[in-house]
Amino acid sequence: MSDPLYAIGDIHGQIELLEQALEWVRSDGGPDAPIVFLGDLVDRGPDSRGVIDRLMAGQADGLPWQVLMGNHDRMFARFLSDGVVHDPRIKSGIGWLHPRLGGPATLLSYGVKGAERRPLEALVEEARELVPETHLGFLNGLPKYIEREGKLFVHAGLRPGVALSDQDPDDLLWIRDGFLEEKAPYPWLVVHGHTALDMPFHYGNRVNLDGGGGYGRTIYPAVFEDEDCWLLDEQGRLPLVP
Repeated sequence: MSDPLYAIGDIHGQIELLEQALEWVRSDGGPDAPIVFLGDLVDRGPDSRGVIDRLMAGQADGLPWQVLMGNHDRMFARFLSDGVVHDPRIKSGIGWLHPRLGGPATLLSYGVKGAERRPLEALVEEARELVPETHLGFLNGLPKYIEREGKLFVHAGLRPGVALSDQDPDDLLWIRDGFLEEKAPYPWLVVHGHTALDMPFHYGNRVNLDGGGGYGRTIYPAVFEDEDCWLLDEQGRLPLVP
């Protein structure tokens, strides 16, 4: 049997929920448990800065933590780098500075106030002054997928029938249509987030770990051992089966 491998879904600035999830992982696997974080570290919740600080500190301390890029992480990075607030994959047309997407909450965690009401140029300038360059470098350096132990960890999913090397990077961060409906098995068990549920769910060919942390719902870590999967809470392991 392989060693336990842990995964944590979308955090969305919810530092207290993240700390609770990390405590459950420590209780199950010890202080050095390997964890894959599925992206969407920022937006909506109250402390996106604290979440990034926490994950960067864990990696700096040598913990075996791997962090993926989510679509919200890329929107934040693009805002800082290029002043971009719109992404063509958002069908509603709203931008990152709309409260529904959560950009203003992220900026407020760095001390940037009134994001919805301010001229874009001045807002970008202040954000660049207050967001540490190390945070932007961290976000830009995040991978879009990780293959480990028969699992493919990715933020949103992938395009069925397309080789992993040929996947559109935007699909890895944004896809829903065509992926969520696919019933056929993949070469791996796909472990993803991005599409919020009330609770994580095992679909047989994929596991969705976005249980709605961005909306204040509990962030349940998952633990994988070979073909078996469990969720973790204060009581320990809860089997997660198709």
